[in-house]
Amino acid sequence: MLNATLSELGAALAAKKISSVELTRACLERVERHGRELNAFISIDGAHALERARQADARRARGEGHALTGIPIAHKDILCTRALRTTCGSRMLERYVSPYDAHVVERLEGAGTVLLGKCNMDEFAMGSSTEHSYFGPARNPWDKRLVPGGSSGGSAAAVAARLVPMATGTDTGGSIRQPAALTGVCGLKPTYGLVSRYGLVAFASSLDQAGPLAKSASDLALLMSVMAGFDARDSTSIDRPVEDYTRFLSAGVKGLRIGVPKEYFGEGIEPGVRRAVEEALRWYEGQGAKRVDLELPNSPLGVAVYYVIAPAEASSNLSRFDGVRYGHRAKGYSDLMDMYCRTRAEGFGTEVKQRILVGTYVLSHGYYDAYYLQAQKVRRLIARDFAEAFNRCDVILGPTSPTTAFAIGAKASDPVQMYLNDIFTVSAPLAGIPALSVPCGFDEKGLPVGLQLTGPHFSEARLIGAAHRYQQATDWHLKVPKETPL
Repeated sequence: MLNATLSELGAALAAKKISSVELTRACLERVERHGRELNAFISIDGAHALERARQADARRARGEGHALTGIPIAHKDILCTRALRTTCGSRMLERYVSPYDAHVVERLEGAGTVLLGKCNMDEFAMGSSTEHSYFGPARNPWDKRLVPGGSSGGSAAAVAARLVPMATGTDTGGSIRQPAALTGVCGLKPTYGLVSRYGLVAFASSLDQAGPLAKSASDLALLMSVMAGFDARDSTSIDRPVEDYTRFLSAGVKGLRIGVPKEYFGEGIEPGVRRAVEEALRWYEGQGAKRVDLELPNSPLGVAVYYVIAPAEASSNLSRFDGVRYGHRAKGYSDLMDMYCRTRAEGFGTEVKQRILVGTYVLSHGYYDAYYLQAQKVRRLIARDFAEAFNRCDVILGPTSPTTAFAIGAKASDPVQMYLNDIFTVSAPLAGIPALSVPCGFDEKGLPVGLQLTGPHFSEARLIGAAHRYQQATDWHLKVPKETPL
């Protein structure tokens, strides 16, 4: 059952072929067997999970079950939860327990999901490898010497290893899609504002967006149907009718206009990645989809723009961690300023400090116009490129990441090379549009390759439908790492 889709698990629970308690115990056993070596979780509470499972079974017995009722879930440790601590992968919040649940957590709890634990992540979501965690790096279940991607690497590794059927993540510059690609699972970054950011500890407020990770595109549809929705507590939340994200699952792809940007197939892409993505494109063309060659001339500037805007917003958001109200506080200090300095020096890791310094620099007098303002102008050009492209096509296809998973520590001394892992993912958050990643094969080393589909605002259902049709013809998404066999 641990390799079943969410629909299959829901049907089995409804038919009483398995109970939520049994399913939750099976997940906890896998966490016990593989969780420590993968370091995918920061916090686990088996007793709480089993109690939630018993409540879910009782709910289904009363005929009140939702499609996801009784199915275990893990949350990225940046989403606030009352039941478990919320650390953001940082010493700064090592012991912090939120007095409230994030909106996403509330909605999934309301659907009857069973919270299994909180997943490892790059500190405050700053990273592309989940190496920048105070609790140690997460590991890729396909090869434990490799990174699982980041910053939602713990969530992706947990789903890939079948420790849990579904998980949440957050995507600021690719932090759902890139780890999904590197671990062989599915991940979706929704349209900005579609999923409330209430209770999501802020990194870059104009970019952060929560989204789902799961085994299949159809699973993403079920999760989005719960996660999306207006929330008055979030000023950026969009008030629009609730959608059925499963409505395109039975639609074909004949006539679908697929944009293929030349910038997504240039230099720097590993041969195995290129081959797998081009084979997926040929499949779509074979099914009657129309290929549309196009250009996104400003997309190569996305990484530079992102690494100005995101650190600038982070330098503001993380100023709240000062040792006064909550979180870590240094034990020895001489005055208030010394407390601030010592607390932040002890509480933040190296990557977070670097980004705060960069962000403070680009916002400082004399550099604001040259860097931050210029980055915002190019951001608008990137968004315009996409808007013009979607006049000619319905979706844009390309690789999620230019490479497959790399060794832990391989890029630690070269932050530029690390940041370039985001070259195909940063543009969608900058434009505020949805994008998803699904597995499309393996490279010559046996590592998963991710296929990225990007669409205009509020096209999640169409993207999911196009991905689902591909998964009906392939089984890449059902492959399980040999190092964590079922």
